[in-house]
Amino acid sequence: MIGHNGSGKSTLIKLMARQTQLSGGSISLDGKDIAHWNQREFAKRVAYLPQHLPAATNLTARELIGMGRYAWNGLFGRQTAADKQAIAEALHLTHTEKFADQLVDTLSGGERSRIWLAMLLAQQSRFLLLDEPLAALDIAHQVEVMQLVHQLSRDLGLGVVIVIHDINLAARFCDHLVALHSGKLLVQGDAQQIVNPPSLEAIYGIRLNVIPHPQTQRPVSFY
Repeated sequence: MIGHNGSGKSTLIKLMARQTQLSGGSISLDGKDIAHWNQREFAKRVAYLPQHLPAATNLTARELIGMGRYAWNGLFGRQTAADKQAIAEALHLTHTEKFADQLVDTLSGGERSRIWLAMLLAQQSRFLLLDEPLAALDIAHQVEVMQLVHQLSRDLGLGVVIVIHDINLAARFCDHLVALHSGKLLVQGDAQQIVNPPSLEAIYGIRLNVIPHPQTQRPVSFY
C-alpha cells in the first residue's frame, strides 16, 4: 500500500485490523463482516503490527513473542507444548534464536523488527497487516526485513499487506501495489503497471524517472 503522506494508508490498514471503527461501508474476511468475528477468532486469522510499537520494557524476546499466543490461550494463559513449539518455530523462521533470552530494549532496530515479526508468526494467523514496519530502520535493515517478509510469505503461504513509503522496495518485493490519494483508491496493479512516470506523478505529484533494475528488471524510480 503506497501513497503520499496523509493519503489514508494507515487509516485503511487500521480499519482492516479492526483498530478503528468504520464510519460506513464494510470489510469482509472469508465472506463475513469483520465486525462479526469475535476477537480471538479474528486474531487467529489476522495479525497486525502497528506503526508505533508499544513498549516492551523488561521483556525478553521470547516473552514478547509468547504474547502472540493470546489468540489461542488468552493473554495470561498457561503456555502449552503447542505454544512453546510455535514460539520456537517463530524464533527459527526469523533467525532470532540467539536473541531469545535478551531484553528486547537492548536489541538494535533491525533485531527488534524481527522479534516483533516473530510475535506475529507465533500468532499463526493467515494474514499479516504491517503498518510502516521499515520507518525507523536504515536501508540495510529495511532490505533485510523486506526479504524476510517476502520469503515467509512464499514459504508459509501468508497473505501480507504492508504500508510502505519506499516505492522501489515496494516494486522489488511486492506482488501487487495499491496506491491511495486523498483517502481514495487511485490505481492498483503490479510494479510494471504502477511504477512508471505518469502513475507516479499522479500518486506523488512529482515527475520521476524510471529505469529497469539491471538484475531483476523490476522498475526503479529516481528524481
